[in-house]
Amino acid sequence: MSQLKKGALLTYLKIILTNIIGIMMTPFIVSNIGKDEYGIFNAIGALIGTIALLDFGLTNTVVRFVAKYRAEKDREGEENFLATIRLLYLVISVLVVLLGVIFYFFIDSYFTKFSAKELEIAKIMFAILIFNLAIQLPGMIFTGICKGYEAFVFPESVGIIRYLLRSATIVAVLLLGGRAISLVIVDTIFNIFTISVSAYYVLVKLKVRFKLHKLSKKYIIQIFKYSTWIFVFSLVGMLQWKSGSWILGSMSVPKVLGIYGIGIALGTYYGTFSTAISSVFLPRATQMSVNNASGEELTNMMIKLGRLSFIILMYVLGAFTLYGEQFVNLWVGGGVSEDDVRYTIQECREIYIIALMIMVAYTIPLLQAFGNSILEAKNKLSFKAILYLVFMVLGAIVGGVLAIQYGAVGMISGLIIGWLIVQNTMNFYYHKKIGLNIIRFFKELLYKSFPVVISVVVIGYFINYIPGDGWLNFIFKGSAYTTVFVLLMYFLGMLDYEKELFSKPIASILRRK
Repeated sequence: MSQLKKGALLTYLKIILTNIIGIMMTPFIVSNIGKDEYGIFNAIGALIGTIALLDFGLTNTVVRFVAKYRAEKDREGEENFLATIRLLYLVISVLVVLLGVIFYFFIDSYFTKFSAKELEIAKIMFAILIFNLAIQLPGMIFTGICKGYEAFVFPESVGIIRYLLRSATIVAVLLLGGRAISLVIVDTIFNIFTISVSAYYVLVKLKVRFKLHKLSKKYIIQIFKYSTWIFVFSLVGMLQWKSGSWILGSMSVPKVLGIYGIGIALGTYYGTFSTAISSVFLPRATQMSVNNASGEELTNMMIKLGRLSFIILMYVLGAFTLYGEQFVNLWVGGGVSEDDVRYTIQECREIYIIALMIMVAYTIPLLQAFGNSILEAKNKLSFKAILYLVFMVLGAIVGGVLAIQYGAVGMISGLIIGWLIVQNTMNFYYHKKIGLNIIRFFKELLYKSFPVVISVVVIGYFINYIPGDGWLNFIFKGSAYTTVFVLLMYFLGMLDYEKELFSKPIASILRRK
């Protein structure tokens, strides 16, 4: 099995583990540290995410340029590029620390609804996470090299081991009385571990060299010319996922930030199912672009990936639409008052609405994620980045206005409005400027699979009438829905190559047994 296939399988294993363990850990963390500290944890995380923009898009730049130099068999160019990037990251780490010091002294005046004790907790967490970020950003170069080399197995394996050990450590620490500050200390320790192991693999096993043959202003400008648009796109991502937390942080108590953060987390769990497929195809998109693949060839690849994503995403979206509110109530609910450590029924409803809105709005961008890889490979991210930036800023402003009356739900509503406008515009750009056949993409995407999705949702709606309200009832409904989805999609919704893709691994396991 190729590195690409193994990498994709390991990525999916990591995603399944991350989602399952993350879902299990969230109520455990909330019940141990409380809604307020969990809200502080989310708010500080959003603030650190803003400073993380100092990466300037260099991590993705590493993937693209390493893949390019390998395709061109230019070893000296690769060595010089990596040595230059290493110098740039050293500068970035210094900037992170300096900016962190400045932000630290404004925490009191920013989080105006926090108590004195909550501000103290926020400051300690912030200081630890700034140190974490200062070492994390330069360490990302090793992950980028692995992806550029299409050596996906090692970093994904390390990611899985790291996540399992981190989760076990957090459980132990919280059972021993640890609080929110303990969580960021654990993350910092495991960050150092991951970077050290990845560096060993890249330098010793892949035998990658960092050698500065020539440092020129022109060369650095060339790197930043590519990375600038990725940076702008990172800024867009930050506006999508973090801006709501800053805006709410300036007008809301920590509990509201926790509600918003959990809703966002559920939405991003949804996204990881699709991005796992697309992320391993950036080097392939680069190679196809270097080899001048036609628009139809690129469309064929996007359709294949899009259909696989569609099947998985429709399963998750349908299940969450039908049974999501019950799940959230069982998951983090149970609170009987505003002051309870767990969330009330009304608060759970807000979490469900936020997550569902994100999932619906996120679906088309996820299905077309390979289109973004093509834009990166062709160095044509500028239009999408500027468009997203403009409408995410406008969306954040609209969300801030709506948040005054509607809180966390109002905040996400404004952002999603901007999001939907951009995605519809991008379909015209893909079609007219990149040469992707978007009409054919949607026709072949929905062929056979869409009628099955509608049928499953209708059946799932009646499954929801099964009486009961506990975990056993939820599991029974979910199992019935899953059985219906799998059977109908496999026999009626999938194409032959898709059936083979899903059945081959199962057949292989059965033969071994």
